[in-house]
Amino acid sequence: MISVVIPLLNESNLVTQLADEVFMNLKKTSADFEIICVDDGSTDSTLERLLEFREKNNQLKVISLSRNFGLQSALTAGLEYAKGDFVVMMDGDFQDPPNLIPVLFSKIKEANADIITAVREKRNEKLSRKIYTNIFHRIFSSVSEEQQIAHAGNFCILNTKAHQAILQFSEQNRYLPGIRNFIGFKHEFITYDRPERLEGKAKMSRRKLFTLAADAIYSFSKWPIKACLYLGLFGVMIFLGAIIYTLSSKSLGLAPIGWSSTFLAISFFGSVQLTFLGIIGEYIFRIYKEVQKRPIYLVKNFYE
Repeated sequence: MISVVIPLLNESNLVTQLADEVFMNLKKTSADFEIICVDDGSTDSTLERLLEFREKNNQLKVISLSRNFGLQSALTAGLEYAKGDFVVMMDGDFQDPPNLIPVLFSKIKEANADIITAVREKRNEKLSRKIYTNIFHRIFSSVSEEQQIAHAGNFCILNTKAHQAILQFSEQNRYLPGIRNFIGFKHEFITYDRPERLEGKAKMSRRKLFTLAADAIYSFSKWPIKACLYLGLFGVMIFLGAIIYTLSSKSLGLAPIGWSSTFLAISFFGSVQLTFLGIIGEYIFRIYKEVQKRPIYLVKNFYE
């Protein structure tokens, strides 16, 4: 059986068409299937549209969360409720084309792989979004301790081994594409051109995207704390150079009059210390969230 997990937030304009497309393409696989739509605290009629569709198609299951917990939490909820031998993760905005589901299913069987990830070859999005998305993928690929696949989002298919491995992760600040690469197993890829959003506005705002990028980098890289070390060493080198310059100026009688050099030194080292405190504070906050062990999501209703 194939399970398809789709998180949704205020997608009432396209959710019925999306469900139709996913159903039609799943029927092409000739396998049993279920579709698990996770309503991530929508404030429009998304849930009502899903329940209307479910009246005629009981293979659709709906998880209604108590509030908006975010994309990664909604995907986690769907993964934990999925019962299929193969599990597809995809976004609910039509930018992950439903017609690729049979392609992913065929590929994972033919390649005898554990994971097949759909990699975005081209992105039909705004220029500004393309720029900072490309910057994130370049930085994350270069600083991550694990090998990361550039331009790979949530869209993928997992077999039972990979699915169960991902479910073992309990961290609060999660980045599922990073976890997917971390678990290993046999991992293959297909490429596709990511289309424009069909209707409505993107639910991942710039702020949410930057937060997700920070979760990815802090979770899978030592780079932030290494940056503190390198910046500290750089400060020490400047300080040693300043000592040499000061002693030389004193001995040659060229010492400058005034307070500018002292002011600049204090400002520089104060900035370095504040940078250190900010990065260390970010780590402490994340440790605090992990220690709290709050639920990643809360289910209000499950329509099965």
